[in-house]
Amino acid sequence: MYTFEDNWRTGMVYAMTNAYERNEVIAFRRDIYGTLTPIDAYATGGGGTGTMKVSSATPQNGIDPLTSQGSLTFSPDGQFLFAVNAGSGSISSFWVAGDGRLTLIDVKPSGGAQPNSLAIFGNLLYVSNVGNAANNFASNITGFYLANDGHLTRITGSKRPLSTPNAQPVCVAFSPGGWFLVVSELTTNRLSVFRVNKNGTVTGSIIHESSGGPFGSKFLSTGLLLVAEVMTNALSSYTVTAQGTLNVISGSVPNGQMLTCWIATTPDERFAYTSNTGSGTITLYSINHNGTLAARGSINSTPAGAPVGAPIDSGISNDGHNFYVLNGNQGSISVFRIMHDGRLIRLQVIKGNGLPELGAQGLAVR
Repeated sequence: MYTFEDNWRTGMVYAMTNAYERNEVIAFRRDIYGTLTPIDAYATGGGGTGTMKVSSATPQNGIDPLTSQGSLTFSPDGQFLFAVNAGSGSISSFWVAGDGRLTLIDVKPSGGAQPNSLAIFGNLLYVSNVGNAANNFASNITGFYLANDGHLTRITGSKRPLSTPNAQPVCVAFSPGGWFLVVSELTTNRLSVFRVNKNGTVTGSIIHESSGGPFGSKFLSTGLLLVAEVMTNALSSYTVTAQGTLNVISGSVPNGQMLTCWIATTPDERFAYTSNTGSGTITLYSINHNGTLAARGSINSTPAGAPVGAPIDSGISNDGHNFYVLNGNQGSISVFRIMHDGRLIRLQVIKGNGLPELGAQGLAVR
């Protein structure tokens, strides 16, 4: 039931075109029910990859060319929005106005080739770079300081290699408190844990074998780490020790779907949702107090009788009322209402909004 307070509830959703010559962020306004209306497009000052894949780790079908989670992300206070430009090797920062409109503040080289994922804690921003063997660039992570005005400054000595030069980074995530940075490596089936130093550099990494193709990851406020697994089509949970060691809590809880890649969690941290690109579905998981997980069922991203969507990047509104997912084969966004028990009720599938049918990436929701 909607309350009086819901009538004043609005927010924003942003997605990225990833267009080769002119990457843009498409802005959508959320109404009181969570449905979307596009308001404008904002150039990032860089180029994307179009439908070109950044690696051969996944099928070359034009869906999810960056093979990553976190290509578009907010600062913790929502004042700034950051985007990767994988085609031009740069990252962009935008100031977010009160009405959701964007102003481009800065564009900086990413410290490598083909940046694809971003993580921020306080005034620290880290980016993962896939690398390009032909150009002799190895995969890495690189750190930046975020100034109060949104400008970025690369941190001297912050560039760190991954477990192998050709490792495919998929997602970077800061632990609560910012003590650790975890990188999912798809091609090596590893989770690399770096310790964050006081000067913003990182040391390590401590390498952990994953259960089955780590993809998107998400830390909860409790310190629990959730990792979606594309090979096992499952979700796993871990705790991180003070030494940076990962301990498995729930290992590879399957959902019976195909190509489980992205993860989003509700603000109350009771539920998680995975995008299963190969099945066109979203799976609901419950998160128990002890960190164990249980799969609770799946729902199609698009309505019955409509073309099947290939859900990729996803996000949940700050108030926990709505779930959003980008369909990578349609350039559309599916909008759902989140019920008290975590079930999803589809409200809208919005197309014709400036997003290309193939190649669009990233979803940032507030």
